[in-house]
Amino acid sequence: MIDSTRAYAKLVAAFDQHDWPRVQQRAAQLLSAAPDDARVHFMAGVACMEARQVQRMPKALEHLLKATHLEPRRADYVAQYARALALTRRFREARLVADRAMTLSPDDAQVLDTLGMVYRQANALMQSANAFRRAVALAPGHAIAHLNLAYSLNALGDAEGAEHELEACIRIEPRHWYAHLLLAQLQRQTGEHNHIARMRELLQAHGEDPGAQLLLNIALGKECDDLADYPAAFGHYTRGNAAGRRMRPYASARDEAMFDALIRAFPAVDTEAPAGDPTHEPIFVIGMPRTGTTLLDRILSSHPDVRSAGELQNFPAQMQRASGCTTALLGEADLAARTRHIDWQQLGAAYLASTRPASGGTPRFIDKMPHNFLYAGFIARALPNAKIVCLRRDPLDTCVGNFRHLFENESGFYDYSFNLDDIGRYYLQFDRLMAHWRKVLPGRILELPYESLVENTEAAARDVLAFCELPWDDTCLRSETNTAPVNTPNAWQVRTPIYQRAIGHWRHYEPQLRDLRWLLASAGVGVAD
Repeated sequence: MIDSTRAYAKLVAAFDQHDWPRVQQRAAQLLSAAPDDARVHFMAGVACMEARQVQRMPKALEHLLKATHLEPRRADYVAQYARALALTRRFREARLVADRAMTLSPDDAQVLDTLGMVYRQANALMQSANAFRRAVALAPGHAIAHLNLAYSLNALGDAEGAEHELEACIRIEPRHWYAHLLLAQLQRQTGEHNHIARMRELLQAHGEDPGAQLLLNIALGKECDDLADYPAAFGHYTRGNAAGRRMRPYASARDEAMFDALIRAFPAVDTEAPAGDPTHEPIFVIGMPRTGTTLLDRILSSHPDVRSAGELQNFPAQMQRASGCTTALLGEADLAARTRHIDWQQLGAAYLASTRPASGGTPRFIDKMPHNFLYAGFIARALPNAKIVCLRRDPLDTCVGNFRHLFENESGFYDYSFNLDDIGRYYLQFDRLMAHWRKVLPGRILELPYESLVENTEAAARDVLAFCELPWDDTCLRSETNTAPVNTPNAWQVRTPIYQRAIGHWRHYEPQLRDLRWLLASAGVGVAD
């Protein structure tokens, strides 16, 4: 017989120590005797979630849902259930559950921080900022609350407020390295206004800290680039990315196998009539990162009939779910076999439903997840009337842009980005895949040069609108006045009038790019001296 008091004390001790396997073990023992104990279900659900194993997430959701049913007034239970839904990319449900948690008037900063992150992942940036504001009010000495609020304020266009919160974060805890990076990215730095001296002093004092090596060096690279000190900038980018590579090992052969599998899965033009959902709503903006996808999103979403839904992970998530695959779908060698049974109409409808309420307020919406170029063939089957626009940019500007930017660590999409040669190899695979889509999806994808978009915006915008079967509207030429949130640290770039100075930016680093240029030239891309 279980001594429930003693067993529960041991469970709480394991939970407080973040000993997640032991929490799962002890919770299972307790639930066999007390299946309706909300506290035990809650701890079991959090433990399954923190294990970060795909196969444990259904149990996490089951336990947390049960906890919220047993104790519906516990905002912390509801918040963790929302978090679990977001981790499984069920963003629409996650947002609705987060809304329910907020109606319970949570008065705990950690709960509000969790809800703010759920809203951010669901692209509900106004709600995210509100949650973080309340967290800061409750815990003004909590550095991470200021950091998270700053991110949301920047996305909403309040750069001054974001700067204030970032400086508050750094005052409380100077070793919040990500705050320094966000501060560097917040605006174009000048000789009179920059943070180079402070960051170099911190880097010298904490040079053995891997996070400092990564984040401070990338931030210093950005600020030195702003000040046109390109040799110093490249040195910082190189050292920062080297630290990132040590933290995130990468083998280009893995991605090459993924691209091979995608090409094998679509050997020829589909001859059967489209069987997907007939909606005309989605416009997918795809392309390599740092190629102008956000700028195009802002131009298109300035049109009164178009709304930006942001960088949605919804299509990959729905595709994964429809495949029934328990491991990463794009890691499968035989994608054709793994996806043969999919009901494409059902997948298209599930995707569309999952985008609400971020979509639906206008006749058309934009899904601006750049790496959807990997899914273009599947999108064409599931959504035969959706429009797909791919941004293309000078290969060297694309590669250097990826090298200069630190992407979200949560996604394996960007593991190539810590090394110039790896970036070059990835670009070649992207170029190969786009050539294949051109062949097997004739007429489905409009490829738009970034250079055309910034040099002759009206002509490029007219071409895109015509492709999307939308009438011309002059507001598309005033994208800098678009008030919609921008979920990117470099939000200031798309809130200024369109500029051309980014064209050919790679030339500032020409002496350091010899190997990259030869790599691209050997595959027939670009010219090596």
